[in-house]
Amino acid sequence: MDLIPEKTTSHKFSFLGKGSEYAIIFFKNLLLNIVSLGLYYPWAKVEKLKYFYQATEFKGNRFTFHGTGNEVFKGFIKVYVLFVALYLFLLYGASSGNGTITAVALLFFYGSIILIIPLAIHGSARYRSSRSSWRGIHFKYFGNRKELYKLCVIGFLLTILTFGIYSSWFKVDLKKYITKHLKFGNITFSFKGDGFDLFIIHFKGIFLTYITLGIYSFWYMRELYQFNIQNIELFQDEKRIKTKFNIAAGDVFELVVINALLIVFTLGLASPWVATRTLGFFINNLELEGAFNEDEIQQAELDNYNDAAGDDYLDFFDLDLL
Repeated sequence: MDLIPEKTTSHKFSFLGKGSEYAIIFFKNLLLNIVSLGLYYPWAKVEKLKYFYQATEFKGNRFTFHGTGNEVFKGFIKVYVLFVALYLFLLYGASSGNGTITAVALLFFYGSIILIIPLAIHGSARYRSSRSSWRGIHFKYFGNRKELYKLCVIGFLLTILTFGIYSSWFKVDLKKYITKHLKFGNITFSFKGDGFDLFIIHFKGIFLTYITLGIYSFWYMRELYQFNIQNIELFQDEKRIKTKFNIAAGDVFELVVINALLIVFTLGLASPWVATRTLGFFINNLELEGAFNEDEIQQAELDNYNDAAGDDYLDFFDLDLL
């Protein structure tokens, strides 16, 4: 007798945010940042994150961001002090009139930034996960700072020595390390992508985008999005749960072109609508496929990590965590 295959269960995410709602937050934060000469940034960032988290729904429950403006402000001050010191040293070297001192100042400045980035990634992963929850269950990042630092230093050096070619393998190794050391209650994560596959996506994407005068860029972006998302797996009670991100190149075209038109023809005033459209594009097309059971998730030991400096560093560098 033939066995009946087990039915695949899909669980979709939903983004319920609205541009009109976020516009109130966006323009209020913009005004307060201008009036305060940027000092309101930490509270603006937290308010934005709380809105986006609360607007994201999965199986009838919203996500929650527990960070505070005070935590982000303390991290902001650390970032500010560090970079003021680095820029002052750089200015001193540039104004010294001594070529050797200028070269040393430049090397020290850029070397310091490279050395800070692994610390920023580790700190951001730990802070953001400790301050994120769903149904009262918190995420937790338990990576080792020294291990991540070693991975990043080797990755940076190999990327430089190979004139950028190794960057695909470096990015994949970084994603694998972070996802491997991330937990949601008793649910674990992994990233199964391969550096060579990412390299081929980049190589093919850049080449075909060039010879098609940019037309292929939408297929290129779709492949990158799907590579980064669909290679993430979850494990609950040793059962694998896949991530799905089903989009077409036409969907990417619509997102990019309409966003560009909105920004250009409103002189940037449509930024809140562009932000909610973009986030909605990613969240509404995301789903989990497998035996996911929210009632069997067990709260793991909480990590009350409140140092937001790493998260602020990544904001300063305009870098994404993953």
